[in-house]
Amino acid sequence: MRDFRRALGKFATGVTVVTTRDGGGEHYGMTASSFNTVSMDPPLILWSIDKGAYSLAAYREAEHFVVNVLGNDQVEVSNRFASRGEDKFAGIAIEEGLGGAAKVKDAVAHFECRTWNVYEGGDHLIVVGEVVRYGYRDGGSALVFHNGRYAVPEPHPLLLPVDEQSVLDGRLGKHLLYLMRQALSAYCGDFYPRLASLGVNDKEWRVLTLLADRGALDRDTLARRVAQPLADLDDTLSGLRERALVTVDEENRIVLNDTGRALALRLLAMADDYERRLLEGLSAAEVETLKAGLGCVIERLGEPH
Repeated sequence: MRDFRRALGKFATGVTVVTTRDGGGEHYGMTASSFNTVSMDPPLILWSIDKGAYSLAAYREAEHFVVNVLGNDQVEVSNRFASRGEDKFAGIAIEEGLGGAAKVKDAVAHFECRTWNVYEGGDHLIVVGEVVRYGYRDGGSALVFHNGRYAVPEPHPLLLPVDEQSVLDGRLGKHLLYLMRQALSAYCGDFYPRLASLGVNDKEWRVLTLLADRGALDRDTLARRVAQPLADLDDTLSGLRERALVTVDEENRIVLNDTGRALALRLLAMADDYERRLLEGLSAAEVETLKAGLGCVIERLGEPH
């Protein structure tokens, strides 16, 4: 199941929050990446809901619902509606849509739908909706889910305008963004395969080392720090729990156990050794300057929370 989920994660999707409101006036909302087009005439869309979802009955019986396509600055909104056991709408700016269903403000697009039909789909129900009203904002970039993590869409390099002279005079090779991207790509391509020697993948590496560095963290904070949707993080944590590397403490926080901490320390030692060998041609002062400069760039751009 986990391997199948990873294979599906290779297909990039947008991230939406689907909302509805029942006859008693209660709002419901859940994060979904299964949104897709069905028909242009009539305008039909679909999404699917797990049969084990707490709000299954509300969506199955709903006459109307709204699909809110999230922007790339709405990771917190996505994680909020992927959680259970809390007031998901607390602090979320909304407007009333068709049938009273909530429209999330600042979403890049809204599709207000009348339920067309509900179909069986294995362990999910497939909900088809007729789009009655829709709206979108120009200039908004959508949040993307790919390879088990949140991502943002970027223009493909083949579609970018090329300044021939800029390439010819060597300016690209000195461009900070280019150098950072090349360095990150080379680092991931060389370092991540080494993780297999200790039996972990890159997602598990991020979770284990973050917990070793920061201590116990709740799921929401951990998801933000490793830039994973909660559902995918839960899959990663499930694998770590099966191998008895993490547990949940009395405050419902994720924490390393002794075996997990020992492994995380080995991973950090491996990373330290890799960094030392990678930078051995630089002096200590040059290394410190490099790190300080990158820290300044991160601070100026806005450190992820």
